[in-house]
Amino acid sequence: MTGLIGRKLGMTRVFDAEGTHVPVTVIAAGPCPVVQVAGSQVQLGFETKKPKRAAKALVGHAKKAGLEAAPRVLHSFPISVKEGGEPPKPGDSVTVAIFAEGERVKVTGVSKGRGFQGVVHRHHFGGGPETHGNTRHRKPGSIAPGTDPSRIIKGKRMPGHMGARNFTELGLRVVKVDAERNLLFVRGSVPGPMNGLITVRKQGGPSRHD
Repeated sequence: MTGLIGRKLGMTRVFDAEGTHVPVTVIAAGPCPVVQVAGSQVQLGFETKKPKRAAKALVGHAKKAGLEAAPRVLHSFPISVKEGGEPPKPGDSVTVAIFAEGERVKVTGVSKGRGFQGVVHRHHFGGGPETHGNTRHRKPGSIAPGTDPSRIIKGKRMPGHMGARNFTELGLRVVKVDAERNLLFVRGSVPGPMNGLITVRKQGGPSRHD
């Protein structure tokens, strides 16, 4: 397996063998039951839904895998070619044991929503002069010429909705794996609020942090 579904519990710090403190994010990852195996993809579930809140199609889909309740979250991960052997079967459970200390992972989550923001907050513009009588302290300024091209160029940085989008943090190092409590300690910060749903996947290649 190459990944797991989990929740971001928060940040803390741990100390390495040399006594240096390392900032880490604690992730409650798995255990995730295997719901379906289709080709080179494995569909994992996470947590459970109340029966009255689960669609009949989802309940039937879970029963085929031998699960008593429908998962709250479903996500597909590719099967690693390097693993070899037999792929996981529906009903099997995947835990944090698939990760090892020192391994590089990438974490995907939904960033915190900030609502409608101006260019100073959203794009870190410097803003206008702060002198007396000035009225453009936080305005974006000119956004396009009037004659040519007579339109706003696509991708122009302007005020708008900030946050609440999928974001992936690459090259994070696994500091500690607690298989007994299904906890994963990852160096650095990951996207999303506390208790936010995230996916943790193996890097699978070189990292910009190497």
